[in-house]
Amino acid sequence: MSIEKPARIDGITSEHILYSHSCLIVHFKLLFHMMLLHGYVPKSNNFGLGIVVPILKDKNGDQASIDNYRPVTLSPTISKIFEFVLLLNYGNYLDSDDRQFGFKKTMGCRNAIFAVRNVINYFNERGSNVFMASLDASKAFDRVNHLNYTRH
Repeated sequence: MSIEKPARIDGITSEHILYSHSCLIVHFKLLFHMMLLHGYVPKSNNFGLGIVVPILKDKNGDQASIDNYRPVTLSPTISKIFEFVLLLNYGNYLDSDDRQFGFKKTMGCRNAIFAVRNVINYFNERGSNVFMASLDASKAFDRVNHLNYTRH
């Protein structure tokens, strides 16, 4: 977590944690252990809440267009620490397909474009036609009714 960032919804900054007494680590360890043991996240500390901040994508683009913004959620600081601990301890168990390029470290559009070009070249060099279809799923989650979602 970066320092010198504004406080999150819990009012805690990274500096609060960085310069706190070392006994705080023991309290975090106990809290996180109990959360994992019982599969329960306390509701009283806004642990699952976040502030959504719109970030402008293209400064030269239409600033009035909603498509020119991407949402970033500012999660509570303690929640971010918990996520870091989970990733550190269980990251090796989180597998994804080698053909997934989004939401992975050191992967992105360039890797996906490289893979698509190589596949096209491979089949074209062997005299085969290549047919492609693409789906723009960037708005897919805008259509989900989050208010009526219930777990079973």
